[in-house]
Amino acid sequence: MRLIKASRRRAALALAGLAAAAGAVPACLPATSSASSARSARSNGTVRVLYAGSLADVMNNSIAPAFHRATGYTLNGYPAGSKELAAEIKGKVRQADVFVSASPKLNATLEGKKNGNWVSWFAPFASTKLVLGYSRSSSFANDLRTKPWYQVITESGFRLGFTDPTLDPKGVLTVAALDAAAKKYSDPALAQIANNQNDLFPEEDLVGRLQSGQLDAGFFYTVEATAAKIPTVSLGRIDETATYTITALNRAPNTAGGEAFVKFLLSSQGQRLLKKVGLTHVRPVASGRGVPYLLNTVIKH
Repeated sequence: MRLIKASRRRAALALAGLAAAAGAVPACLPATSSASSARSARSNGTVRVLYAGSLADVMNNSIAPAFHRATGYTLNGYPAGSKELAAEIKGKVRQADVFVSASPKLNATLEGKKNGNWVSWFAPFASTKLVLGYSRSSSFANDLRTKPWYQVITESGFRLGFTDPTLDPKGVLTVAALDAAAKKYSDPALAQIANNQNDLFPEEDLVGRLQSGQLDAGFFYTVEATAAKIPTVSLGRIDETATYTITALNRAPNTAGGEAFVKFLLSSQGQRLLKKVGLTHVRPVASGRGVPYLLNTVIKH
């Protein structure tokens, strides 16, 4: 009898052990599933950003890879003139999660019911100065280093380029700089250059045209010139500065991703990357209403 009872006891213990083991398997599944979900959430798709063409180099080579490493999101950026991008957003030609402009005024063209309610708020985050960048291989390079820039660009045969003021804020600043110089230095030739349509090029093409030797010089932002290693000449007393702004667009395809990008760009890490290419930090104080809660740590109201 004792042998039978002992056998029964061992059998019961074995069955209990099997049951415990069987019960342990499901308990492990949620942990595995949670880890998988966390990885999935961290790398949830693509963030579409429309941004001023002058930021193309820093976006592609610095911001995009760093943003991916930090969040798992992939940046799908499209650079062009800020005015052009605003018009394409309003006309539903391009859809995006974030809009980065080189002019605060352009956000107003996307605000309100009549403009499609694409923008409810925006915040500045950096600024850059307008300078004259030139080609080292240009026959006018030495003149630009030794003479006033406003005299050299009026010399015969000088090939100058700048962006279209109807499409790009940098073109607007360039025309303002040339007109101001024409008055200051009593040189109507500078005003004529400001109105010369043959000098206009798309923002995303201007750096390449200068580097390929098609132009002697062009008007650039310091951020572009620094990134492309283009030598520059200061405009001296003619001071034109661009301010970059950022906003997460309403009705964005990837709202969470868009907010994550804004937060990253305005973070200390994002600002360090921008500073490396010559951008000056601007305190991000929001204009408008409805800044997402997630961004309260990086945007002031």
